[in-house]
Amino acid sequence: MWLGRFQCQWVLQPCVVQRLRTFVLHCPALSSGASKRFYTPQAERKRFYQDVTISQGEGGFEISLDHRKLKTPQAKLFTVPSETLALAVATEWASQRDTIKPYTMHLTTLCNTALDNPSQRTKDQIIGAALKFLETDTICYRVEEPPALVELQKNEWDPVIEWAEKRYNVTIGSSTSIMGPSIPQSTKDVFISHLASYNTWALQGIEYMITQLKSLILSMGLLDKHLTVEHAVLLSRLEEEYQIQRWGNVEWAHDYDLHEMRSRTAAATLFVHLCTESTTVKHKLLQD
Repeated sequence: MWLGRFQCQWVLQPCVVQRLRTFVLHCPALSSGASKRFYTPQAERKRFYQDVTISQGEGGFEISLDHRKLKTPQAKLFTVPSETLALAVATEWASQRDTIKPYTMHLTTLCNTALDNPSQRTKDQIIGAALKFLETDTICYRVEEPPALVELQKNEWDPVIEWAEKRYNVTIGSSTSIMGPSIPQSTKDVFISHLASYNTWALQGIEYMITQLKSLILSMGLLDKHLTVEHAVLLSRLEEEYQIQRWGNVEWAHDYDLHEMRSRTAAATLFVHLCTESTTVKHKLLQD
């Protein structure tokens, strides 16, 4: 009986209604073709290798498990553009214990997606998909009640929007309407131009980051090092955290969701930076 009342109170919150709208617009299961954008991690399996090494080949940096070169799900040679990215991916593989847990290897998953491009999208299509989140950006949606949440959103989200407007010389704004704010085309053009400055690999990571945070603005704050991963995730989950403080939480579920969101967002941020950096490190050998 208490649980039923708890659920009813939660669903009726205006912020949850707005959250559901964003979820419907961007949920992979409901968005056409979205489920093919990023690979779903494979099932666990027993570790079959001892050593992980990286080496430079004709197409970039390669990773070997013992003497077998790593391949993508489409059987392409796993080759990445920078040695530091190869080292980071190799670390994921070397960190696996008796069982390989692909769902913990976010960098490997992002590399596989960039290499195989399972949905066969062009750079412009990736940019377009990322830009769509601006129209339903989490921090642009505001509630009209309760007053405490209204004040919380204003205090936490307004400074980020103001930073983005000043940083990119654009107009974004916010709205309490279920339709969200009206984003000027000039603002969209600026972000299109900015995103186009990244290479295709980095764009895959940016889109993945945006899908985690449900916010283009928070993602830009992360990339510009205006926000930390922890702060960006907290701002993205502001409404959930408010509800948790008010109604309590499921002891393990919320902690797990928070940890996973931080992990995926941090991996995406690192992936973008490693795909755009030009320095290399000395050849390294990783042993179990």
